[in-house]
Order: sequence, then structure tokens, then C-alpha cells
Amino acid sequence: DNMSFMVAGNGNMFNPLTPGAFGTQAPRANAPSSRAAVEPSTRTQQPIMTGTGVLGLKFKDGVMLACDTLASYGSTALYRGVQRLQPLGDYTVIGGSGDISDFQRIKTLLTELNCFDEAYDDGCRMTPRDIHQYLGRVMYNRRNKFDPLWNQLIVAGYRDGKPFLGSVDLIGTMYEDEVMATGFGSYMALPLMRKAGSNLTKEEAKKVLEDCLRVDYCRNCRATDMIQIATVTEQGIEIGEPYKNTSYWDYEGFKNTNFRGPKAY
Repeated sequence: DNMSFMVAGNGNMFNPLTPGAFGTQAPRANAPSSRAAVEPSTRTQQPIMTGTGVLGLKFKDGVMLACDTLASYGSTALYRGVQRLQPLGDYTVIGGSGDISDFQRIKTLLTELNCFDEAYDDGCRMTPRDIHQYLGRVMYNRRNKFDPLWNQLIVAGYRDGKPFLGSVDLIGTMYEDEVMATGFGSYMALPLMRKAGSNLTKEEAKKVLEDCLRVDYCRNCRATDMIQIATVTEQGIEIGEPYKNTSYWDYEGFKNTNFRGPKAY
């Protein structure tokens, strides 16, 4: 393209696309950064900023995901408005628990994947199961490098009249089921969701997930009562705004909590 070349003041041809054209020196290909030359290669040993469990449930007309909006720095409730439900394309929603920065990296990878899928424009879009398989390969690849992405993901989707619900963890373990939960929810919420079953209306499924998140909130110090719910049906994806889940704290046992000293014998 001739428009890429201009004549500089000294009469020489100037190409703005050439590295260093604007006075900045192009980095050498094999030149190590000062930090890499001094410090050894390291790996993340544990997640730092984390989100707690995500719940997934199939119902009559589709799939529903739910989680809270808290990002904890250790046990400190630092950010209370983090949304961990990510839509992808027209059929899929991803929910992530674990390290927030690693989940942001996963969202970047999925956004790039979706852009390539749209750019092909071949009338064949990736299904929720395709995305589930892709995430399994990404997580397993990072595990083999001993540098895992510290997340557990739930993939929910609806395509060709069939709901899909799958899970992927940080070492690439993948499975599908009717109900799913990550984090602390796998201990508290799974029995409640299994008891409710999947033969539910949309309103009944939403109530089940609200009840499960309420139980989780009352027992998990890294949970909050601000929740968000995503629904995937034949009509498409619907991700609601975060709202405050109801809870009840007026039991007598909660009111009379003054410490009166050790019991005298």
C-alpha cells in the first residue's frame, strides 16, 4: 500500500509501520527483560482474589446459573460488585469461581474464540458442548505446564432444543450433569438441588437457586447476599441485574449472643 510510505524532511522514504519509526527502539528478539534476567521462573501457588461457588440447574425449558457478586481478598470482602456470569455467543453462559484474574484471562480467550467463530461466517456456530470441550483443553494444557488457571467453571447452554450443563476444573476434569455446584456450594447446595430435581418451571428453578444461595450465605464467610442469575432458553440468554437475596436474622438464638463468661460448676 503506497499510502503507508511518506517522504521525511531529509528526503528519505518513511514507513510508519516500521518498528522504531517514531523514535522508539524496537526490542531485540532474544533480549531478556531485566526482571526475567534476575528473577527465577515462578508459578501461582494459590489464588489471591477469589469468588465463591457457582450453581447450575436444568429445568423444563432450559438451564439456569446463579452466583453472588463478591470478590474476596483472602477472607476480606473487598469487591462486592463483581459479575462472574459471562455470556458467549447466542447459546452459552460461563460461570466461574476461584481466582478472579484467571477468570478474566479465560473470558479474554473466549471472546477471541467467539470473534474467530463469527468471522468465519459459515453458518455454523460453536455449540455449548464445543465451548465446554475447548475449556477442558485449555485447563488441561495449563495444568501440564504446572501453571494452572485457578478456576472451576460451569458451562450452561441451550441449542437445538437441548439444554447443556457441564463443568471444568483447574486440572481439566470435565463432566456433564443435571445439577452442578462449585466451591462451598458443592457441599451445601448440591443435595438441595438434587432433591428439587429438574422437572421445574423457570420460577421454581429460580426459587431453588435463591434458597441454595441463602443457605450458602448463612454458612460461608466468603459469600454475600447480592446475587445474580442467568437463564438460557430457546429464546436466548437472559442475565439479570444483581439483586439482594432475602435472609432472616431475627431468631432468638441470633438476638441473645452476649457472652456471659464461662459456666460455673
